[in-house]
Amino acid sequence: MSQTAPTESIYDIKINSLAGQPIHLTDYKGKYILFVNVASKCGFTGQYEDLQKLYDKYQNKLMIIGVPCNQFGNQEPGTPREIESFCQVNYGVSFLMTEKVDVKGKNQHPLYQWLTDQAKNGRSSSTVKWNFQKYLIDTKGHLIDYYFSITNPMSDKISKHLL
Repeated sequence: MSQTAPTESIYDIKINSLAGQPIHLTDYKGKYILFVNVASKCGFTGQYEDLQKLYDKYQNKLMIIGVPCNQFGNQEPGTPREIESFCQVNYGVSFLMTEKVDVKGKNQHPLYQWLTDQAKNGRSSSTVKWNFQKYLIDTKGHLIDYYFSITNPMSDKISKHLL
């Protein structure tokens, strides 16, 4: 995959937290960002544990942002409060969680338009195949790569970029 200049900055995208407050992605300039579309009732839901481990290990240079999505098998039906409670009680999640959004289709959130469209991100086009697909952004706001659900968050495929 060759890198060209993104036509839009990821830092300009607006998205709210699970609590409904604006998230300013510019706050994470200079850090890596790992975006993960998450769901509470998925076979991959156990990855929350390793996402938290990854965050604990690299939080000085990495922000993980979980993006709840209910588009795959209706596996994230909860309200924001239910999602937050599930993540904290079961996995001790302390990384950032966004509002529930669509990651594909006609109502695809602008964040996922950027993550999945080479014309916008300057790197590659992709389709979100299932819950817990991961997108890694470098410290300057460029897409490094994406990883399908089967890639464990603690995988060298991801952590090699954070060393």
